Amino acid sequence: MWFPDWPLRRPDAPPGEPCQVVDDRNLVTAADRRAREAGVRPGMRRREAEAVCPTVVTLAADPGAEAAAFEPVVAAVEAVVPRVEIVHPGLLFIPLAGAVRYYGGEQQIVAGVAAGLEHAAGPGGRIGVADGPFAARMAAAEPPLIVTDTSAFLANLDVGVLGVDNVVDTFRWLGIGTLGDLRAMPRAAIASRFGHAGLQAHRVASGEDRTPLPRDIPIDVSVEERYAPPITDLEQAAFAARGVAGRLMEALTPGGGIPHRVVVEAESAGGGVRSRTWRSADPFTEAELADRIRWQLRAWVESGGVPGGLVRLRVAPADLSDRGRQLLLTEDAASGLEERRALARAQALLGPDAVLQARPQGGRLPGERVQWHRWEDPPGEPPNDPKAPWPGRLPSPAPALVPPDPPALEVEWDGGFPVRVRLGSRWEPVLSWAGPWRTIDRWWEGSGPVDRYQIVTSAGAFLCEVTENGCVLAGVYD
Repeated sequence: MWFPDWPLRRPDAPPGEPCQVVDDRNLVTAADRRAREAGVRPGMRRREAEAVCPTVVTLAADPGAEAAAFEPVVAAVEAVVPRVEIVHPGLLFIPLAGAVRYYGGEQQIVAGVAAGLEHAAGPGGRIGVADGPFAARMAAAEPPLIVTDTSAFLANLDVGVLGVDNVVDTFRWLGIGTLGDLRAMPRAAIASRFGHAGLQAHRVASGEDRTPLPRDIPIDVSVEERYAPPITDLEQAAFAARGVAGRLMEALTPGGGIPHRVVVEAESAGGGVRSRTWRSADPFTEAELADRIRWQLRAWVESGGVPGGLVRLRVAPADLSDRGRQLLLTEDAASGLEERRALARAQALLGPDAVLQARPQGGRLPGERVQWHRWEDPPGEPPNDPKAPWPGRLPSPAPALVPPDPPALEVEWDGGFPVRVRLGSRWEPVLSWAGPWRTIDRWWEGSGPVDRYQIVTSAGAFLCEVTENGCVLAGVYD
């Protein structure tokens, strides 16, 4: 079951105007009818979409809010078929093997689910029935509604549905235009030429997108945490999600298993227990698993599904695979996992604002050209465009260290040229220098001109700012 426009079902989406939603990578995840008619397509870069449709309104994706709004839809589907696997808000899969025997046929199930969706979310939901998640997802986008021959249905699809542009372009250049053409190619040759991406594409074209050789789930692999007092705050829930996700991945590491599906179970202070299954075509990483748990907890908390607060959280893998993915030659997965765990522990001890990430943004001064945000939280759109010209900004290289409160720096001048710099108790002669770069900023607030110099001494290279009040150390070069 698929809602193509689910990210656009939000109160701040402007009616009557073309609109798109972009994720933290600035890729379009959804576009309304007006935007699509102008040429906007999911997967486009934001600037490319705004170029083809200059009047489009861009909204930042909020998966947590989307999951909370999607919760009534999932509940409506569960009233018909209790086993539901959520991929992301707007897309879920429903195993039909047991339900077909109960209802007597696929048509009856589709009619029941469609009625529940109409009541919970209105029109716009699409349903597709086929063997395997990928084929079912394609059936929801392409007629027919119920696929009787999955192999023949997939064979006629264009290779573009794979969504891996660099691989798809090469497939077309080689004359492979449909999934049937791809399936006819030797798998060993595809894997040798295209690596993991090509191997996964061949499996999908062959109808093998389900996790191959799922392992039997060992006993007591699930992770459970109890909370006293109960958790009622969404920020606390986010910390709980990261902690449980880390413990589950630690428990699975010795056996080499990687979860493709997990069951999230929550018990409220009132005694009620809620359970939901999330799935992924690729193995969950610790960060991705924490995100799914956090979204689900937010959905339950905001919908009143855990009255009185959360007292118990349990996460269990529902589908383990030993296939995983092919690592790059230079990739150190173990070190990356340890790094994320250490940062998560530091954030839990020191608070959410104590561990920050940086990303480039626009600005004239080195300190202005960095945007800080909480570690592993989406950074949002940079307030200053990094691609703007920014006349008057300092040339490269940028200083490695920018003091938040620039200390005073004593510089001796001769005829307007820097000749010595006082470092502690000694004077260092200036070996070379560049500048000045003059800026006049916020003159309407009384700020005067500022001259900036790059100065090199035997003890290091420095960026200094000179005003009528003196000179300060604005940066240290590596």
